[in-house]
Amino acid sequence: MSFTKRNTVLSSARPGQAPAQVKVEKQQLAPGLRPSPLDGRPTTSTGTASLDQLLAGHRGLPLGTCLLVEEQGTTDFSGILLRYYAAEGLVQGHQVHLVGFPPEWKHQLPGVAVSDTKAKTSQPSAAAPEERMKIAWRYEALGNAASAGAAAREGNSGATFCHSFDLSKRLAQTSCKGALHPTPSTGPPSLVQTPARSGSPLKAIIKHLKAKLESSSPSEIHRVVIPSLLSPALYAVQCTQPTEVLQFLHGLRALLRQYSNQLTAIITLPTSLFPRSSGLVRWMELLCDGVVELIPLPATPGAAPPPSGDKKSVDQPQGLLKVHSLPVYHEKGGGGAETSAWRETLSFSLSASKGLNIKPYSLPPMEDELQKEKSPASTVKDGMEF
Repeated sequence: MSFTKRNTVLSSARPGQAPAQVKVEKQQLAPGLRPSPLDGRPTTSTGTASLDQLLAGHRGLPLGTCLLVEEQGTTDFSGILLRYYAAEGLVQGHQVHLVGFPPEWKHQLPGVAVSDTKAKTSQPSAAAPEERMKIAWRYEALGNAASAGAAAREGNSGATFCHSFDLSKRLAQTSCKGALHPTPSTGPPSLVQTPARSGSPLKAIIKHLKAKLESSSPSEIHRVVIPSLLSPALYAVQCTQPTEVLQFLHGLRALLRQYSNQLTAIITLPTSLFPRSSGLVRWMELLCDGVVELIPLPATPGAAPPPSGDKKSVDQPQGLLKVHSLPVYHEKGGGGAETSAWRETLSFSLSASKGLNIKPYSLPPMEDELQKEKSPASTVKDGMEF
């Protein structure tokens, strides 16, 4: 019976031969990608930093998933989200596939905002002690959302993960590193005589996307932009049939799973025309990985428009946001959504410079309290009277 020392390392190498070293090659991600902190899947930005923070802890839209954005009313906040999504893809060098709109839609994309370094240096790092005493601790935490959003815009390698865009500007051709690919037309037939189209236009889009993905290299990232799905202004009558739209979403889901490291998609849906109570919309939600709903707040009748330089009017909530489902690990569940703040009541506000900002909804302070803070002498006088 042989005995060996416990501190002796057993190896298959020969006495005169050095042990083989295993080389671990780190996979280099494409521009605009970073690994998810939950499961390491590559994620890309939606162009809106506050929306990236909501996506089940992934801090971005995971590749191989799609997001459905529903909107009530006649506003177009979801369309602005799509413009940010497409502009972010073009700036990062991704291939953007546009459905419904002509190629001239590219000229409506917002331009890259110029970072104001003077404003960053002049901004104080922390609030004054007296100011911090006046604000409650729960409202003080809301003020740190800007710093958290700035950190979310940078990736692990130091490259910009999410750019800032300005709605008052247009995306310059020099900033575009990617390309915009229009898909086959889905619009209703016009009065001008055109050759009749054979087959479903939605199936033609799936064939177009499949051909583009097969001919591209595995390192290219693709984005699919589908605005106002089922809207009669952009899609023909046959596209609104349940068999057509559900087969289209099934085909898109199959492409997302097949090219899980290259493809993402964002779809918008007007719920004023197709409410969530209908069975068709519920099936559409089940075929999408994430579903959020935008509910614009009604405007005050007869109110004057706010001044352009007023900061309070910019931060004022313009609508509520409901999260119905989020991209998770897999179909069985998971994703770390229970630790995020998406279960709270969320609101959004839109400005030309800051873009669409999503944050927890909080009621503004009462006007009586603000007046008492401005005039401390009146409060002392009121306290002395009996």
